[in-house]
Amino acid sequence: MEKTENLLVQQLKDKKTSQEAFRELVSQYKERLYWQIRNIVKDHDDAHDVLQNTFIKVFRNIDQFKGDSKLFSWMYRIATNESITFLNKKSKRLQISSEELQDSIINNLESDVYFEGSEIQLKLQKAIASLPQKQQQVFNMKYFEELKYREIADILETSEGALKASYHIAVKKIEEFLKTN
Repeated sequence: MEKTENLLVQQLKDKKTSQEAFRELVSQYKERLYWQIRNIVKDHDDAHDVLQNTFIKVFRNIDQFKGDSKLFSWMYRIATNESITFLNKKSKRLQISSEELQDSIINNLESDVYFEGSEIQLKLQKAIASLPQKQQQVFNMKYFEELKYREIADILETSEGALKASYHIAVKKIEEFLKTN
């Protein structure tokens, strides 16, 4: 039986129970966080690296979690920020722009053995990659993760109204991209 979130947070903050609680935390959330990260970084191996960094950051900073949001929303925000940081560092390391990196990542999806998508799914990924980063995040969270606007608002620390507008604009841009490509 899954522990309540409050109990899990208490156990994570207690030095005596933190190791076992952390194992449970990883068990409960690794798959959902992996797919959130994967939707941003696209590459399987990179997603695993970012997931590890996310859990390390969660473990080190659990004392800073105040309970103002759900634990998952807090971790999701960390995962999103870690993913963006990872991509920014990668583009700097490769000495290319963020847009060039996105193009490269999408082109590599075709040869990625972990990508099981069809041609239309590949086109959808290309369309998503053409969006500004914030719209990509909102679209991925709403479309793929099926999160509610309230949850996305907690994660991205913005208003539901702004998210609805951003999602609507993203959908229109994706539709246009798919029609013209």
